[in-house]
Parts: sequence; structure tokens; C-alpha cells
Amino acid sequence: MKAELLYEGKAKKVYKVQNNPNQLILTYKNDATAFNGGKKASFHGKGRLNNEISAHIFPYLHENGIRTHFIEKMNETEQLVYQTEIIPLEVVVRNLATGSITKRLGIEEKTVFDAPIVELFYKDDALGDPLINDEHALFLSNVTASELQEIKEKALMINRKLGELFRQVNVRLVDFKLEFGRLAEGCIVLADEISPDTCRLWDLKTDEKMDKDVFRQGTGDLLEVYEMILHRLEARS
Repeated sequence: MKAELLYEGKAKKVYKVQNNPNQLILTYKNDATAFNGGKKASFHGKGRLNNEISAHIFPYLHENGIRTHFIEKMNETEQLVYQTEIIPLEVVVRNLATGSITKRLGIEEKTVFDAPIVELFYKDDALGDPLINDEHALFLSNVTASELQEIKEKALMINRKLGELFRQVNVRLVDFKLEFGRLAEGCIVLADEISPDTCRLWDLKTDEKMDKDVFRQGTGDLLEVYEMILHRLEARS
């Protein structure tokens, strides 16, 4: 079923599917990177955990009316997905101030935003994925103004639904990164992954970090906290 390698990124490999140009196979890697690739390591089992976590979250989003590229989990480290034309934007939704926004804007750590803040970043490794505004996004990507508004609305809807899901397992959704793509028929859907690699997740009671920040900051065991997120999601099912 798996054909040739189409693309290899920091966290996943993407393969073509034999005899089906509209589908792809994503293989989750054990590699972890931070600071735009400045810090790297490999953790045996990380690929399995991100695959399992994403495979819990995507069907939940489907049940709540949000279309994604996800079709099914194939095995411990692989997913079958619809092929999309990726839009070169990273959409970040922030519910709480931490990370880069506190440094850029001088906002106090853990400030709760009255309404979620949506930020756009241009997907370009050579440029360091710079923060951009709407006008930049329209110029740099192939989206129209109405499509950009649709993407922002989808991001906020995903934020609401993910926030509800994680609260059910005593986790606070602090912020997260999304990517979107176009299906063959042209509609825009959520792509990439949703995992502790792409979300900041804190324990609801203790604010213990349960995401890739433990690797970025060297404050904990990455596999242990990812396993904890998976176990909580499995217990909910």
C-alpha cells in the first residue's frame, strides 16, 4: 500500500499510497526538535505516542463537525490521511500568555486572555517561520480574504472543542499550532497533527507542563508526560 517517500519533515515522513493519488500515509518519527531545529534528540516511542494521541483527537473533532485530513490509524506509528495542498501558514491560538508572546509584547506569564488570540506565522524554515499579519498572509499564500477568515473561524472552533476535550481529562489547553490544507475538491480542512508536539498542555490543578516544553526547557521526561496525556484520553473513551 505504501509507495515512495514524498516528503520528510522534523516529526513525520509522508508517503504516497499505491493506486490512490488522493491519499497519503503519515509515519510519525521519534525525533524531537526545538528552537527551529537548534535542539534535537530522539526518544524511542515518541512517534507511537503522537500517532495515538492524534488518532484520538481527530475523530473527536469529526464528531463535532470539524473536517480534517485524517482517515484512520493504520498501526502504532502510521495514519492514513487525505492528500491536501498545504497552505503555508501556521495558525496559533493562545488562551493564556506564555512562550514567545510574553517576550514580544511584554505580557506577564500566565495572563488569561479575555478572548483567544489568533496569530499567523509564515511557514518557511529558512526565515524562521516569521509572525505575519493578514495582508502578508494574502500576499504570501494562495488564500483569499474569505478563506483566511474561514481558517480563523475554524481555528477558534477547534479551540473551543479541544478546550472542552482536555478539560474533561483535567488538562488546560494553553495554546496550540494548526495547519490547514485543501482537499482535491478545493475545501479547506485541518491537516498535520494535534499532539503535545503542537499544543501547550498543563495539568488543570497543578499547572505541570505536559507537552514538548519539558524537552525545550529540560524540565521533565518527554515520554512520561506524553504517555500521561494518552492515558487520560484513553480513560475518557
